[in-house]
Amino acid sequence: MDSEGLLLLTDEAGFNHRLLDPKTGHPRTYLAQVEGMPTAEGLERLERGGLKIQGYRTLPCRVRLSDPAPEFPPRDPPVRFRKAIPTSWLELELIEGKNRQVRRMTAAVGFPTLRLVRTAIGGFSGGSIAEGMWMALRSEEIRDIWSQ
Repeated sequence: MDSEGLLLLTDEAGFNHRLLDPKTGHPRTYLAQVEGMPTAEGLERLERGGLKIQGYRTLPCRVRLSDPAPEFPPRDPPVRFRKAIPTSWLELELIEGKNRQVRRMTAAVGFPTLRLVRTAIGGFSGGSIAEGMWMALRSEEIRDIWSQ
């Protein structure tokens, strides 16, 4: 409910298992609008992994400051706005997908997530799909998910 972006739905048990099983370790890419301006130390802590979240230690990930900020339509309901606290955008690529993991990771390093958008799963990006729309994947697009 609190996140946006690419969502894959399937009724194929094998495909679903490969999407959700942590052993498959396919990348998931997110853009996260965070409160404040992340420090080099905070970004490095996210990248190296090992953050303890609900008894689990995160794996290393890729993270970078997204500058310029991505352009998305306004969110409904709108993101919390504080005049005195700037926001910034991070691009994160994880190979695991625990519940609310990106939000918990950014909060653990002092930069709570305000808006979260999934932009890619494996080698598949939903960039050409308009918000609120859907499409059936072709077999080559399904293969793209596993290509990374």
